[in-house]
Amino acid sequence: MKFTKESMVGQQNQLSSQEIFALEDKYGCRNYAPVPVALSRGEGVFVWDVEGKRYYDFLSAYSAVNQGHCHPRIIAALKEQADKLTLVSRAFYSDQLGNYEKFMTDLLGFDRLLPMNTGVEGGESACKIARKWAYDVKKIPDGQAKIIFAEGNFWGRTLSAVSASSDPSCYQGFGPHMPGFHLIPYNDTDALEKALQDPNVAAFMVEPIQGEAGTVIPDDGYLRKVRELCTKNNVLWIADEVQTGLGRTGKLLAVDHEGVKPDILILGKALSGGVLPVSAVLANSNVMDVIKPGTHGSTYGGNPLACAVATEAIKVLLEEKLCENAERLGKILVEELNKIPKNKLTTVRGRGLMCAIVVHDSISAYDVVLRLRDAGLLTKTTHGQCIRLAPPLVITEQQIRDGANIIRKVLDSYDK
Repeated sequence: MKFTKESMVGQQNQLSSQEIFALEDKYGCRNYAPVPVALSRGEGVFVWDVEGKRYYDFLSAYSAVNQGHCHPRIIAALKEQADKLTLVSRAFYSDQLGNYEKFMTDLLGFDRLLPMNTGVEGGESACKIARKWAYDVKKIPDGQAKIIFAEGNFWGRTLSAVSASSDPSCYQGFGPHMPGFHLIPYNDTDALEKALQDPNVAAFMVEPIQGEAGTVIPDDGYLRKVRELCTKNNVLWIADEVQTGLGRTGKLLAVDHEGVKPDILILGKALSGGVLPVSAVLANSNVMDVIKPGTHGSTYGGNPLACAVATEAIKVLLEEKLCENAERLGKILVEELNKIPKNKLTTVRGRGLMCAIVVHDSISAYDVVLRLRDAGLLTKTTHGQCIRLAPPLVITEQQIRDGANIIRKVLDSYDK
């Protein structure tokens, strides 16, 4: 059979949701267990499946789509740059990278930016920078540098990332694990203070709010104490803001809630508005300058297309006041969810539009997700009875109330 572009597109358009599920199941690596819905279009806070049903997106691709699906300004920047130049590698300069680096460093108050692609690459790069700094600047003996992580962390699925995990489903079966990685309890400054007394500790890497763990928010003052202890012990503080950054929590960065600044900042996800993989590591020169030509790189890191898209994505975030929108509407969402009886929802957590609900043990959280899907709202469970709620930051107050009402009605249905 001869295939043409037109016939392939026609064939794809004719597939039903069930056929799409079967196709992935037969030919794909089964490394995910998606909620059974096959999406084909998105706009703003909404997505549509292949049969044409519309849904509220209350996951936002794990906070990658903060600016909403297919934001017209970001897509226009993508198309304009795609017609000019997409990739030159870092063997040459491009007319986009320097401008992007200046824009981001001026905005966030750092000297330098390392461009990468995925969030996990950002985490890998931060750890690599911290180790090099440990040997070149702190003078830790070669091969002895340690990095401390918080239990419950999640920053990806590479061997380094799973080596830092306390979740057996992440790390079991993938050893031997990265040496020099150590875990302490999250939100425990006493444990951190004790761990940092080791002179071979190079860095402490932590999420300001733990996302995959279920929107776990630390005590007020935790991040200020992290800053104080890392400074006191000459240890780099790495803030993993891949999920929490860029407006999700109601501030540009989650660390801004406590007015503190890390030594190394990791960004990703919403850095491109969900259009293509873009991540970044930011630090001042006294840290970043340990990286020399040949010691780190990426063919696609800092490509012209990514730089143009990321610059426009951040401008959208700022000019449309999406941080402020997240802060205001997040309070309304939490307020509405707290009206649901505690025999349905035992816990509601949230900061900005980074929220989570914990369903009572008498109700299957996954079944709730399926009923929400049927009612026109998409989200996903994480860690047992917890369901994450993270709509695009372009959402309106009426849409927030509509979403909360869908959740309430679905939970009410368990009385029937």
